[in-house]
Amino acid sequence: MTDEVSERLIIREMIDNWILWRDALRWKEFRSLWHDDGRMMATWTQGTADEFIEMSKQGFAKGVRILHFQGGSTIDVRGNRAIAQTKMTISQRAPVHDVLCDVLCTGRFYDFLEKRNGRWGFVLRQPIYEKDRMDPVDPAAKLNLDQKLLMSFREGYRHLAYLQTLVGYKIKMDMPGLTGPEVELLYAHGDAWLAGKPLAR
Repeated sequence: MTDEVSERLIIREMIDNWILWRDALRWKEFRSLWHDDGRMMATWTQGTADEFIEMSKQGFAKGVRILHFQGGSTIDVRGNRAIAQTKMTISQRAPVHDVLCDVLCTGRFYDFLEKRNGRWGFVLRQPIYEKDRMDPVDPAAKLNLDQKLLMSFREGYRHLAYLQTLVGYKIKMDMPGLTGPEVELLYAHGDAWLAGKPLAR
């Protein structure tokens, strides 16, 4: 096994553990995946790993339920830095205008990772939101959405943003999608990261 393959396996295990530990509320283990300056971006919160953990705890206590499922990864390792992309689905259940609904959002996690003092850690996790949908849990239920509010959010996560707005979160309006300048800029930042340049904030 080459060193690069070994590093990729370590990173893939970290990516798997992120999903499992976050959704299982195993916060001590989850925190161990991050460097101290690591940042998490999401539609509903943006900040340090510690801030993300605290916001997640508060949300869970209030009944917020956000779960994840993930698929394949591609991982590019250059020395002590890496960029990983992993297919994933975000699932959130909450009442929408008194109708219990599930939102499914399909996309990718785009991860900036670095090996420091012999340990890999997340430096930035940025989701890319590709498409989403909303369905009543009861298929016979009638659901009427505020179209003006719905269309105010970006394609790729507008149903997720709609539900999260009703829950009480302020939504970040310029998240990257499948195409567009935001995702192209993200790719450019990834290339710069692998080339050894500082991470653009």
